[in-house]
Amino acid sequence: MALEEECSAPTRWRAISLTHVEFAEDDLTGHLLAYVSLLPIAILVGFVTLIVFKRELHTISFFGGLTLNEGVNWMLKHILREPRPCAGAHSMLKTDYGMPSNHSQLIWFFVVYFFLFLYLRMHQTNNARCVDLLWRHILSIVLLGVALAVSYSRVYLLYHTWSQVVYGGVTGSAIGMVWFFITQELLTPLFPKIAAWPVSEYFLVRDTSLIPNILWFEYTVTRSEARNRQRKLGTKLQTRMWSPQMSKYCEGLKAPTSRPG
Repeated sequence: MALEEECSAPTRWRAISLTHVEFAEDDLTGHLLAYVSLLPIAILVGFVTLIVFKRELHTISFFGGLTLNEGVNWMLKHILREPRPCAGAHSMLKTDYGMPSNHSQLIWFFVVYFFLFLYLRMHQTNNARCVDLLWRHILSIVLLGVALAVSYSRVYLLYHTWSQVVYGGVTGSAIGMVWFFITQELLTPLFPKIAAWPVSEYFLVRDTSLIPNILWFEYTVTRSEARNRQRKLGTKLQTRMWSPQMSKYCEGLKAPTSRPG
């Protein structure tokens, strides 16, 4: 009886607007671009995952820059107060202001910062120079395509005008460059001291700023450790198999032999 009363009560339901992206019905391109538009949220989730499992200070600083970028976007929107295109076209919006585009600003901050990290922070440590540069260029092209696709999706889905997307991209790129050099020149020299704090040691926060290529370093260290553990495990298994056989052999030597009559 109580359940029927709850179902009949006039309740207004709301969706979580963080991931609520609308597109025109029966529009396959709009449907695809709606998922593309969610990539900035996937980036934020990825950063939280990296911080939880890696706990590396440069990653934490990168995420701090993203947070600062979001704060600047919120401030600019409420200062400029430029409305979105086609007012009333979308029912679920966090704000009616569209200048600058939040998605565009976030994705361009991420891409520009990652470009600088890729080409200035990660140095070459092995002899595969051509291969190393090739995958960097390929990754850069992919990231550039992602940024352009996210920016275009916001215009196609009528969330922003071209000017709002362009200004968002310019703002995010500028903040990304400034934050990268702040991290490199001001914060990175402090990372060893921060990593030595008792609270950092308790939470296993680490500093890898002196390691030129963290991917190559983690690969070689992990491979070496795996081989050492496999070698130790193989030795233990051989010892366990060898011990029973030796025990039987020793018992056979100690057993008394009968003299011939």
